[in-house]
Amino acid sequence: MKSRFTSEFFAGNRQRLRELFTGTAPIVVAANGLLQRGGDSSYGFTQDANFWYLTGIDEPDLVLVMDRDKEYLIVPERSTSRQAFDGVLDEDKMRHVSGIQIIYSDKSGWEQLANRLKKVKHAATLATPPAYIEHYGLYTNPARANLVTRLKAEKNELELLDLSPHLNRLRMIKQPVELEAIQAAINITAASVKEATRPAKLRSYGHEYQIEAELSRGFRRRGASGHGFEPIVASGARACTLHNVANSGTLQADELMLLDVGAEVEHYSADITRTIALGTPTRRQQAVHSAVLDVQAYAFSLLRSGVLLKEYEQQIEHYMGEKLRELGLLKTISHENTRAFYPHATSHFLGLNVHDVGDYERPLELGTVLTVEPGIYIPSEGIGVRIEDDVLITPKGIKILSDKLPRSLK
Repeated sequence: MKSRFTSEFFAGNRQRLRELFTGTAPIVVAANGLLQRGGDSSYGFTQDANFWYLTGIDEPDLVLVMDRDKEYLIVPERSTSRQAFDGVLDEDKMRHVSGIQIIYSDKSGWEQLANRLKKVKHAATLATPPAYIEHYGLYTNPARANLVTRLKAEKNELELLDLSPHLNRLRMIKQPVELEAIQAAINITAASVKEATRPAKLRSYGHEYQIEAELSRGFRRRGASGHGFEPIVASGARACTLHNVANSGTLQADELMLLDVGAEVEHYSADITRTIALGTPTRRQQAVHSAVLDVQAYAFSLLRSGVLLKEYEQQIEHYMGEKLRELGLLKTISHENTRAFYPHATSHFLGLNVHDVGDYERPLELGTVLTVEPGIYIPSEGIGVRIEDDVLITPKGIKILSDKLPRSLK
């Protein structure tokens, strides 16, 4: 399938980064590396989103160098054995995809870069994340840290400038071709969810994983590369664990089922959540679902260019508190009381990552894509409801990109 992303897109991104950075220091960006799954096998490779945004290349261990008007790639050498298992790196394809014509071997490339580093005080790269992010309980890809180690080995006194704020700013505003990919991912997600949750099919499932499998089939059959993130199929009280990705529970007719899924198309992800009754919903289930729908409609009404997400989230938190009080879940509206039943933010940026980069301190701008996903979680009642849509900030307010997928319980 021909990609909608041409070398002009990636070359344009590199040029915009140069213009926004304004400095004369060499820009050096690392691709991700492979991560061990066990023994000599690796997890499926996922490219660093910033590296892909600048090159369009899906190969590990490369380095991009942008130095004034010159740009080149440093490509690692692969042993004969590695080539047999993983293939030969296709340099002509890299040139075609990225628009970068100069490609050096690891030795030649680093000699070229080292000579330049001797003459400068600074180099610009992406800040190194901690090896382990305790808040999320996950390890990070070591490629950026390895790049910094190697840069410092060439010149220990080299001062490194962080490119992250510039790339965050660039990636926050989506270009037309990016919006096409996001909309394609959303359309595939919506069509697959509709198909998988038809009443006749719903009655045929006994376990959450069967729905996950049906969605995977629908995504691939419609042209997606797969899931943009680990899918969540959670029924009953399991829906109260926000990232319940085991999808191993049994389905009960008296429960609600929460689907939080998104297809990925050319690296861009959808992110849609629907809560569906597996049988005839109770009045209480309907009331909670209606309250979440009401909060989402209120959030839609607030979003427009110029809005500060911090203020927007505060407004929604208070409105959610009123709904929780109406449901009898709290008597006094406070941050602590509300967050007991609504522990997450309403919106996040969406794009190359499902939780995409962006500046949350900056007013929303035209071309920004974000989610709107209020939820209410009542573990003691076995009820978890979240409704999530993807929206684009436009001159007229918002366009709900996922509006074709019904939000009803049935």
